[in-house]
Amino acid sequence: MRRTLAAALLLVAAACGGKKDPSSIYELSHDPISVRGWIVDVAGAKRGETIETEIARRTQLFQSSSLWVENAQYASGGIAENGAFIVLDVPPQHAVVGISAPGAENAQLLLEGVPGNADVFIPDVLLKPGGATVLDPSKIQIRLPAEVDKPTPTGKTAKIAGYVVPIMNTPLAQLTDRRDYPSPPGYRPVATVR
Repeated sequence: MRRTLAAALLLVAAACGGKKDPSSIYELSHDPISVRGWIVDVAGAKRGETIETEIARRTQLFQSSSLWVENAQYASGGIAENGAFIVLDVPPQHAVVGISAPGAENAQLLLEGVPGNADVFIPDVLLKPGGATVLDPSKIQIRLPAEVDKPTPTGKTAKIAGYVVPIMNTPLAQLTDRRDYPSPPGYRPVATVR
């Protein structure tokens, strides 16, 4: 009986003592953000002469690209063949999403002041070496799940790629796409009227 009690006490002491491992999954943020959008191209890239060669060039460009989150122990996501990207489990408040593509190694998107559990949407990203530009900053969205009937401003802002963006409270039903790749616009033939 004493041996069993001593073994149980030793087991409890071993389980409760010591320091936390900094690489533990418990050190991850409990309210991560999701970052979605699409890449348009790399600045200065030579375009294809026909629509077919341009589509093939861009598909190969996106297949050769990778992304990561700096100083994050874990983040999941990737870049699709059409340039759409998604990164889940991004730390809130301050994060750097890095993208490496041929001709634009170490391009970065800086996210500052984004609250936890938000969905950040960044369309039309043009990559360049060491940085990135958003072609239409008015399309950037920061959506925060809330119990509201329609999207409403929170009165707070965050900085995405150097642009100040309002944070919107959004009904939970409108956030069902936050874990899906977005659909970038594709090439469409232009009608010519004579």
